[in-house]
Amino acid sequence: MQEKTIPARSARILALAAITLALAACQSTDLSSPTVRFDRQVDYGDAKAVELVTNEFGSTDLQLIAEKMTGGLLETGIFQGRPTVTISTVKNKTSEYIDTTNVMNSIQTALVKSGKVRFVRSISEMQAGVDELQRQNQSGLYKQGSTAKIGQMTAAKYSMEGELSSIVKQSSNTKDVYYKFTLKLFDVQEGTVEWQDEKEIRKTSKR
Repeated sequence: MQEKTIPARSARILALAAITLALAACQSTDLSSPTVRFDRQVDYGDAKAVELVTNEFGSTDLQLIAEKMTGGLLETGIFQGRPTVTISTVKNKTSEYIDTTNVMNSIQTALVKSGKVRFVRSISEMQAGVDELQRQNQSGLYKQGSTAKIGQMTAAKYSMEGELSSIVKQSSNTKDVYYKFTLKLFDVQEGTVEWQDEKEIRKTSKR
């Protein structure tokens, strides 16, 4: 009799274990749930906190530039009637690898959220728009009359151009980095600079 009860007990234990694992897999993985850590500790931080890991270009610098440029543009009142704007070129003239597109994305996001300006595709984004128009009009996959018409894109009234430069000075125990971001807004038709502003940032580190 004892030999027969052992397999049955084992089967019950295995069944309970399987149910426990299934319930654990169904639990939510939001931040309030228990956290699994591996060989190093990683914590979520404040994305807006001042970042001073090094004196190279960082997240705080990006945020400072975006806030300055956005605030300056919106204060001018140049965007009466929600004009169209495109992002032209953003030059990185520093010795660092800096994703300048990321800087312009932050500026564009804030301006779009203000509701005072409309952005049209930039040069780098235009090919994707052309490809989509061709797919709709030349593939034969879509009902006639439902496709976007070629030649109906809205042109930009203004073009936005940016430039990020830096000056680095270093001694035996001190490193000083000066950044300057310049943003210009051109009237596309007239070629005139309608607005321009700069943001300067200096970061010094000592050994």
